[in-house]
Amino acid sequence: MGVDDSSGPGSAPGTSSGGLTDVAGLRVGHAQVQGERALSGTTVVLAPVGGVVAAVDVRGGGPGTRETDALDPRNLVQRIEAVVLTGGSAFGLESAAGVMAWLEEQGRGVRVGPDPSQVVPVVPAACVFDLGRGGDWRARPDAATGRAAVEAAAASAEGAPVMEGAVGAGTGAVIGQFKGGVGTASCVLETGITVAALVVANAVGSAVDPRTGALYGAYGTEHAVNPAPAVHAAAQLRLAEVRDKNGPAPLNTTLAVVATDADLSRAQAHKLAGTSHDGIARAVRPVHLLNDGDTVFALATGAKALDKDDPLALNDVLVAGADTVTRAIVKAVRAADGVDGPGGCFPSYRELYGAD
Repeated sequence: MGVDDSSGPGSAPGTSSGGLTDVAGLRVGHAQVQGERALSGTTVVLAPVGGVVAAVDVRGGGPGTRETDALDPRNLVQRIEAVVLTGGSAFGLESAAGVMAWLEEQGRGVRVGPDPSQVVPVVPAACVFDLGRGGDWRARPDAATGRAAVEAAAASAEGAPVMEGAVGAGTGAVIGQFKGGVGTASCVLETGITVAALVVANAVGSAVDPRTGALYGAYGTEHAVNPAPAVHAAAQLRLAEVRDKNGPAPLNTTLAVVATDADLSRAQAHKLAGTSHDGIARAVRPVHLLNDGDTVFALATGAKALDKDDPLALNDVLVAGADTVTRAIVKAVRAADGVDGPGGCFPSYRELYGAD
């Protein structure tokens, strides 16, 4: 159905070899909270001037969001200029204010007056829980962090590779007992339409099968690897030590932005956001719990038309959306570096199982 990106074992941790910026016009910027005991940050997906069609689907029972009601197909706003993913739980949603301010300075947003500068940027945002992961409960993103992330996105070249791992909103991410982070993946359908995803993998559930040490999201792919039994046994011993040190399971939430250059209506984008949650469910178990805030945004630039003679033409995009989310989560886990500090010990998958 599509052409896979190079998201397998040969991909170098740190930089995506295929990701969200493969959708022409989209840019991604990351910023971290500064401080010795800080472990949080913000990621901004910046649309091309004029914005994109957008939608959102929230499945987690404890979401932290901003401006998501504006994306309801029944409501006024037709296009948005940026999406913010951030750490800091609900406090971190303040980072969207910095993105709003920057967009207003560029004259980008919903025009509300006779002067072109009279705009209100609509900036949907969602947060993950990472409070205290670095040891400082108050070290969380603010408006300055959001501004730094959107400026980084604007300064990047079109199609620039996206940094993965413990960057931006994934700086303090934890998935199960492992260090989480940012991951991204893409594919090109036979029709030439591009579908891509960027995720922040930070969940109560695990991405790793406790029976084998294999990544759930890699099952059934050419990149599936079952670690040697001795390696898995050693990893389980290490995780038991970490569990005793860290205490209760960490909180919460996987966030994703799924994007395409297909020309989608707002209703179609909403369908894409919903079915893309399947990609989380394939890679993380369990998901969508009351203490998760799992949220997926869908963006469509509209550069390429779907086949109007085929009422099921959207299906290929829906399938690819879920698939790229799964692959992006696998890449996030593989790219992350472990952390051992005052906020807890969160080993990386590579540290315990090697570079599979």
